[in-house]
Amino acid sequence: MSDIFENDIDSENDLSGLEDNAGVDISSQEDYVFLQPLYRLKLEYSCEGLYANVEEDSKLDIKAGDYVIVPTRYGKDLALCLGVAKTPIGIKPDDVVIIDRKASEEDLQRAVELKEKEKDAFKVFKEKVAFHKLDMKLISTHFLIDEQKALFFFSADNRVDFRELVKDLVSVFKMRIELRQVGVRDESRITGGLGVCGRPYCCHAVSDKLRPVSIRMAKDQNLSLNSMKISGQCGRLLCCLSYEFDFYAEARKKLPSEGLHIFYDGTNFRITEINPLTSMIKMSGDDGRLIEVNSNRFVKESGKWKIN
Repeated sequence: MSDIFENDIDSENDLSGLEDNAGVDISSQEDYVFLQPLYRLKLEYSCEGLYANVEEDSKLDIKAGDYVIVPTRYGKDLALCLGVAKTPIGIKPDDVVIIDRKASEEDLQRAVELKEKEKDAFKVFKEKVAFHKLDMKLISTHFLIDEQKALFFFSADNRVDFRELVKDLVSVFKMRIELRQVGVRDESRITGGLGVCGRPYCCHAVSDKLRPVSIRMAKDQNLSLNSMKISGQCGRLLCCLSYEFDFYAEARKKLPSEGLHIFYDGTNFRITEINPLTSMIKMSGDDGRLIEVNSNRFVKESGKWKIN
């Protein structure tokens, strides 16, 4: 028991390096309810999600599993329709794109051809990086369907001067080249994989717009502060820590805090642990007793907690 405790303390001192506050903060949007159904789309090459609509006079018949051409932050490209969101929450009008058209057979055939071209581009990119002696790790390549443009997603420990590399790539592919440096969470989102729970990464399979995850979320859920248990394969705190945090935060507002001293049954007790899920509170007494009391018995009167 003491060995486990010491490991948790050592990990807690290093947990600040696992926090990743560069995620998308959706807290200011989560209460916004869009007034009409929207199509939920996915860019398969980067696992980014989009919400889309059609023109008012459009006669497009789009179903789950169909491919469409939409404007993205990279340019017009192919996206997969996952279905219809009847009551989208957290989506603002500016976030919604308009579907340009339904993908034709020619578009789908071109997508297949470009996938083969991407394999060759992957090799060319790595050769050029080695030639220029750049410290870059290529994650994926992608050619846009509706534009003459190639995307290269890479990761690097530091900023990279890739101007000469871009010139070489332009001379080879004869099109616009865009290099995008991504972080470790984005790398996991693009490549995918299985988490410690045995399920696909949340960032890859659930949503690409996740709240920033903090150590406080793990502490408030009474989770072990062992970094091996609360960090994902990307080396950052698990995205799923944010899923139930709101419940714990709201539940704790109605409960006394840990460390509080309460006089009960003729002895001073100190609250050592609170479990909002089971509604049980553990306390240790000055007389050596360890007891567990249901939170329903705690009441606050005149600003002080007591047990009925």
